[in-house]
This record gives sequence, C-alpha cells and structure tokens, in this order.
Amino acid sequence: MEKARKQKGGMDMQEMMEMYKKLAVPGAPHQMLARLEGSWTTRTTAWMGPDSPAMEGAGACEQKMLLGGRYLQQEYVGDMMGETFTGINIIGYDNHTKKYGSVWIDSMSTGIYCFEGSASADGRTITQECTYDDPVRGVMTWRSITRVVNDNTLEYEMFLIPKGGKEEKASRMIVTRRQ
Repeated sequence: MEKARKQKGGMDMQEMMEMYKKLAVPGAPHQMLARLEGSWTTRTTAWMGPDSPAMEGAGACEQKMLLGGRYLQQEYVGDMMGETFTGINIIGYDNHTKKYGSVWIDSMSTGIYCFEGSASADGRTITQECTYDDPVRGVMTWRSITRVVNDNTLEYEMFLIPKGGKEEKASRMIVTRRQ
C-alpha cells in the first residue's frame, strides 16, 4: 500500500501537494506585475523591415491581474497601417523555473506566440524570446524587452532575428498610465 502512495522520485501525494502549494504562492515578481494594473495609453513606432520608414501609432492598454495575482493580462487596442489592431498578452513568473513566460495573440494573425525569459537583477527589465515560423520570411526569433521605467511609464522594444540573419528592430512602444 505504501508503495502505491509513492510517486516517481520517492514523494508521496501529500509531499507533492505541499510542494505544489508552495510554488503557487505569488511572490515579489508577481507583486511587480500587479503594480502595472490599470489603464494606459500607448505610442508606438514600428518598422516593417530594416530599410522601411517608421510608422507611428497610438492606442490604449488595459491591464489586470488574473487568478489571485499570478498573471497579468494586457489587452491592447490601436492602429496598425490604417487598421484597428487588438492584442492580448498574458505574462507571469514561474516560481519553479525562475523565468517569465508570456503568451501573445492578436487580430493580425492566427498564431499563438509563446515567450520565455528572465529579468534583470533589479526586476525592472524583462527580456524574453519566442521562435516562430513567419509566413513570409521563415523561421525567426522574436526578442521582447519590457522596461518598467517608473510606476507610470513602460517601454517595450521588439526585435526580429531571421534565421542566419542580423537582428532588426521591429517596434518600440511607450506606455503611459492614464492619470
């Protein structure tokens, strides 16, 4: 009977549940994300390629914590090449892996983009990467940098790295809390 209670690795069910409970408690990284809740305005500069002129756009972002303070949902709306653009990002910190993970979906694609990365020592800069198959250019890496400038200002930068190619800046967004 005792043998049946043990799982691989020698832990019984109670020990496993205690470990999972401990890892599920939101900590300092989650508290940093929670400080980003609220209504924000966005100013975006985007480049469609390394030799393309910059395009400017404005928009809004609503941010709220989900599932007891474990994840931040960011819901964007703005303008992209004369079209309304919407996107949703869910970002969280995994206490087990000690990494940030996020999932991005938007109205200009049917893809689901999964990012993973880490934060700077002060926790104010999060760098994540995602590999995806671009329908025009093939397999690429998408690098995202999130900077918490202060309690009322965020900066996002996105870079594309074509397989075997040189990194290209794709966009920069300044996000300002509505007062």
